Amino acid sequence: MNKGIYIVLVASTITAMIASCSKDPRKPGLEFMPDMYRTTAYKVYSGNSNFKDSLSMRHPVAGTIPRGYEFFPYPSTNEGYEAAGKDLKNPLADTKENLEEGKRLYSIYCMHCHGESGQSDGSLIATGKFPPPPSYATAKSSRGGEMKDLTDGKIYHTITYGINLMGSHASQVNPTERWKIIMFVHSLMKGAAPTAGAASDSTATAAK
Repeated sequence: MNKGIYIVLVASTITAMIASCSKDPRKPGLEFMPDMYRTTAYKVYSGNSNFKDSLSMRHPVAGTIPRGYEFFPYPSTNEGYEAAGKDLKNPLADTKENLEEGKRLYSIYCMHCHGESGQSDGSLIATGKFPPPPSYATAKSSRGGEMKDLTDGKIYHTITYGINLMGSHASQVNPTERWKIIMFVHSLMKGAAPTAGAASDSTATAAK
């Protein structure tokens, strides 16, 4: 190799290395293929000069809905609860697979309060810091009627909006998952035994 070219290459390499060094992290100097590890998109909370308010996080366009979104036309009111109870039926097939998935989801999102068999004896209730929810077997719903008689629509409305100390689970379980949970809850309602307290009360009543 020509000695002059070699010297130029060495000098260029040294110059590039020096130029790439910087004590300021905001000025990394020369970078090889920066697009490989630096996004050209705006970061979530960074300023955006394309808009007057400079916000990068934008609201959805008016009149649009997220992909996969399912509209729920029943408001979070007693009237909406009753209407959902009359109108809505579980659209999923009553299969072993759906029931097993409902059981799995129930164990994640519901069992810590409602208990493994719906007896209001979940691990969170066992701490004594929270009042137990109504039992699926014997208790009355806070909106009236027996818990074991709740319809698909009423349970779906409750999962979507929450009730009393139970918060909404709409962000945790999607509509299809809610229906699977409902399917499993109905199986608990059919097979759940009375709570210990309820059994004691009935025994005491019989004794009288």
